Amino acid sequence: MPYYKFEKNDVLRNQVKAYPESNFIIYENKVYYNKKVHRKGRLNDIVPHVSSGYISLHELNVDRPNSMEGMIYPFVTKQGTLSSFKTISTSDFYSQFEYGDTMTGTYPMSATISREWYTASAMTTEQTVGNGTDIIINKPHILALKNTLNYYRRLSEHYAYTSSLGDKSYQDMNLISIPSIFYGSSIKKGSVDLKFYLSGTLIAELKDKKRNGELIETRFHPTASDTNLVAGVVLYNEGFILLTGSWNIHDTHTAKYRGGAASAVSPAWKYFGIGSELASDFSFVAGTAPSSSFELNFKGTNYIQVLTMNAHARRGTLNYSNNPTYIQYGQDLTSSVTNEGYVENPTKVIKNITTSSFDNYSASYKRQTYISTIGIYDKDKNLIAVAKLANPVKKTEDRDFTFKMKMDI
Repeated sequence: MPYYKFEKNDVLRNQVKAYPESNFIIYENKVYYNKKVHRKGRLNDIVPHVSSGYISLHELNVDRPNSMEGMIYPFVTKQGTLSSFKTISTSDFYSQFEYGDTMTGTYPMSATISREWYTASAMTTEQTVGNGTDIIINKPHILALKNTLNYYRRLSEHYAYTSSLGDKSYQDMNLISIPSIFYGSSIKKGSVDLKFYLSGTLIAELKDKKRNGELIETRFHPTASDTNLVAGVVLYNEGFILLTGSWNIHDTHTAKYRGGAASAVSPAWKYFGIGSELASDFSFVAGTAPSSSFELNFKGTNYIQVLTMNAHARRGTLNYSNNPTYIQYGQDLTSSVTNEGYVENPTKVIKNITTSSFDNYSASYKRQTYISTIGIYDKDKNLIAVAKLANPVKKTEDRDFTFKMKMDI
């Protein structure tokens, strides 16, 4: 089998910028991603082993039975390297496991969007310290974004953590988190679209039409007195949506959007996404709004590295095949040589496959092969990739071919 080295201009590296689209529908405490529903498999009722609205990060354990023997799982053996999983604390590592014990995890890992709802009253508490009283801000994820929000203040005043538009420490707050697996490097500006439905009818819509992160209401109920109201902001690079819009977006409908024993209230943007809450230990009460549904659309920005390779089949080359059917049937392939081993029979006759549609046609022999597979090797001649042609290409001695191969890296 011949080997050919790629020349200087045969290998090209470039970058493709893609905008993957994501669609989330939230209804009756369930999330649906890109309008997909799970299908029943042969070995499991849920083929990807993840709940509705989730994606499997590495697509492991697809249609495998729910048992330790049938599932792929990560494991680490306790030994001198002291390697362990991040989920196992240092104290547990030393007290719960002996050397030689196996620590296991679970697959698949999954991701989906999540919602955290903070009421103004639940966000702040008073605590007596010494001779005074301190206000404790009980919303760690909002506080963690304080510097980031203030950094983007140059784009819009609505980003400011504290300004004349309000103080995010004391506002009702709806934080929607989007894992980066859904958008890549960043969320594409101008692509964010939030829709609020009531009994299947669209009653309000938000868009970042200025591409500066402001979520502006572009569709509103007929009696609304204001237009271009800003209901929140988007952190494009970080994957967060913060909603503070508190005005009513419907005149008559009410529901328990605040959850628990709270009274029914009119729909507002700060209640967007009920049913996708992130349960936590600091502030979480699920809302109930069976007539309401929500839709979130956006595009990501993803950079894909592409390697392009040109493999040349030059004229007068690649005119022999190792396929056993390449020679005429019934010939000896080897000739025995005493005390030295076996050598290839130099008198083998190659089968003439030149054909015609005419009867009793015969023609002179021509060297020709069919190229069906191209192997890519590293410098040590280890096979690292294989390219297969959809249909074999006929190669004669007087023909040149160049095969263009692309591979994402």
